[in-house]
Amino acid sequence: MSKVVVVYHSGYGHTQRVAQFVSDGAGAELISIDADGNLTDANWASLDAADAIIMGSPTYMGMASWQFKKFADATSKKWFTSAWKDKVAGGFTCSASPSGDKLSTLQYFITLAMQQGMIWVGQPSLNDGTINRIGSNSGVMAQVGPQDPASAIPQGDLDTASAYGKRVAEVAKKLRG
Repeated sequence: MSKVVVVYHSGYGHTQRVAQFVSDGAGAELISIDADGNLTDANWASLDAADAIIMGSPTYMGMASWQFKKFADATSKKWFTSAWKDKVAGGFTCSASPSGDKLSTLQYFITLAMQQGMIWVGQPSLNDGTINRIGSNSGVMAQVGPQDPASAIPQGDLDTASAYGKRVAEVAKKLRG
């Protein structure tokens, strides 16, 4: 069995809800980046021990939240020692508008993973109108209106998150051998 960790920041609870579904699908440990962009030493140890790391952030103004960016910048310490080399990686994001430039956030996660020497897992083309309704193959994109609560995230987006978590965990398990 591989160890999967979902690390995310959520400003208003929407990304947290998506993170929970990703985590459930992957059978993963869930780590929340706090409002100041920090993790505990125990959180960092969990990430270091993981076979796969799935990253999540809301998309604000076309990019990951500053709290996630602070976390990402802190991973430079991992880069110096190649600590995350060959770990499996994935990502997800949520924003209020149907596009919302979510792809920019996923591309940022991909770039971070590549800099760390990680192996990125996309999702297969399963756009049946409910699963992967937004049509992203780079990772999970979820959308809910700007005034809507997290409970209003469409079930298809949550099902996509769960299926993606499962896929990342399966790839990590295969690569672990």
